Amino acid sequence: MRQRWLPVGVLAGVLFAANVVARLVVRFWFDADPQMQDRLSLAMFVVIGVVLGSVAFVWGRDRPVERWSGDVAAAILAALVLTVFVGPFVNGDHPFSAGAGAFFSQVWLYGGFSIGGVLLGYLVLITLGWDHRSKSLERYAETKLNKPRRVVRR
Repeated sequence: MRQRWLPVGVLAGVLFAANVVARLVVRFWFDADPQMQDRLSLAMFVVIGVVLGSVAFVWGRDRPVERWSGDVAAAILAALVLTVFVGPFVNGDHPFSAGAGAFFSQVWLYGGFSIGGVLLGYLVLITLGWDHRSKSLERYAETKLNKPRRVVRR
């Protein structure tokens, strides 16, 4: 059980850590510049997308989609909840301090970049033919071609 959920927890922690680092950089260096805050927020979402794309690429090579997609979804959901509800306390705010629009905007941006990163990573993997399904189909084709033809008597 621990072998399955430890990577999910580590992934959720890495995604939340990216948010905490971005919030701390904004808090200590760019607190008065809203344009730079937006840029750092966008950079954080890009980092989250790249991390998830890399995870989909690496996990998709060894495991079927049905197994790793649920793990990635659980990590994204856990990191999203931490980012939205715990992350604002790093800056000394609360989750709804900027209003409901900013709250839901953050949820939609997080979801969009997360799903986009996972899809991009997995599509690159499929394009290269290195995904689990392509490799298993290749092994199946090799075993079928290596079997000698059966002789049929008439």
